[in-house]
Amino acid sequence: MIRRRTRRIRHLAGLGLGVLLCVAALPATSTSTAKDVPDDSRESAYEVLVFSRTAGFRHDSIDEGIAAITRLGAANDFTVTATEDAGAFTAENLSRYEAVVFLSTTGDVLNAAQEAAFEGYVNAGGGYVGVHAAADTEYDWAWYNGLAGALFHSHPHIQRATVRVEDRAHDATAHLGGAWQRTDEWYNYRTNPRTTSHVLASLDEASYTGGTMDGDHPIAWCKEYEGGRAFYTGGGHTAESYSEEAFVRHLLGGIRWAAGATRADCRPETGYAPLFDGSDTDGWSQAGPGSFELANGTLTSRGGMGMLWYATEEFDSYSLKLDWMLEGDDNSGVFVGFPASDDPWSAVDNGYEIQIDATDAPDRTTGAVYGFQSADLVARDAALNPPGEWNTYEVRVEGERLRVYLNGTLINDFTNTDPARSLRQGHIGLQNHGDADTASFRDVRIRELTDAPAPGPASG
Repeated sequence: MIRRRTRRIRHLAGLGLGVLLCVAALPATSTSTAKDVPDDSRESAYEVLVFSRTAGFRHDSIDEGIAAITRLGAANDFTVTATEDAGAFTAENLSRYEAVVFLSTTGDVLNAAQEAAFEGYVNAGGGYVGVHAAADTEYDWAWYNGLAGALFHSHPHIQRATVRVEDRAHDATAHLGGAWQRTDEWYNYRTNPRTTSHVLASLDEASYTGGTMDGDHPIAWCKEYEGGRAFYTGGGHTAESYSEEAFVRHLLGGIRWAAGATRADCRPETGYAPLFDGSDTDGWSQAGPGSFELANGTLTSRGGMGMLWYATEEFDSYSLKLDWMLEGDDNSGVFVGFPASDDPWSAVDNGYEIQIDATDAPDRTTGAVYGFQSADLVARDAALNPPGEWNTYEVRVEGERLRVYLNGTLINDFTNTDPARSLRQGHIGLQNHGDADTASFRDVRIRELTDAPAPGPASG
């Protein structure tokens, strides 16, 4: 039931986003307890359970949080059920929901049977969203500790701080710039979640007082966990958070991802060096006609047909990651394994292109090694976000083997056998295809794999 409804909502993922700018002004719809009869007059794309039971400190902002999530549901086609009744945690009841939000829960809120039901729900593909004090919950439940990613240790007084956005492709953070200034109660955590979770944003401890995590202070993250999806944000202590446009949109993105309405690469990620970090294009060179425009940390193609390539260095064994977005039925691609040249056709003739194209023949559409091998179309379609949303590629090159991951899912595994071409050494390039095609790129980064073991599909 969970997976069937999740597949259906993939086609509805973009609905309602146009009204987000005014979502805080929408009237709040009524919430219900888990035992209430839902309104079946209109079938929503999916259902979300908001759980806010507290067995310790109770946040005054919980009511505002429920109201904000309810407004988000009304604007984005999901139904919200709010409850503080732990009896809602049965296998039968949880199967209704694509995501369960722990909204500033505290203390020991579930008994052993309810814990087992929730574990089964996540194992079956369910989604978890932890907000703020969800990290101050269930300290003696090791499974929950792993789900949440990290648990609360302490906090200083409420104050303004700088949030460093590390991932601008995930739906929870794609709307933000590289630095996000906001006021909240900033948790310190007992452990650093970076090695087990994909960090979306972290705190600049120099921008406020009371941080205790030695300068590496994640504050929002996501992860695949034992069959399901888990998103956590440390924000949301203050009532004002839930009328703050950027935070509410951040929360919506976490809910959408946890519910399976959008995809992202949430594998842990460490050891990558930036080739393009959004500040400038130093080290890159334009080959052929057209160009890329740099604005808001994003490279957007203009005209063509040409290629922006990283001229500073060649690579021979590496994991390349980059974020990309199409506006519509556009065309672009990522070139690898080509020699230095100011002629973009040299990359076509001597390297390989990982295609980005919403519609074309199987060996010439998104995820294909252009003209040589189609992506696994079933896996590709399940992992792909539609035009207007960001996607993440990992292009992993080891010897003559080239693997393509889309939003963390392996979609192509290709081995070069052409002696006239080689993947063992070459440059990296981004295609600007033509006047009618617009593609955008963010956060191009690389990790060299020389003398390192090749991770399996679940590694980052």
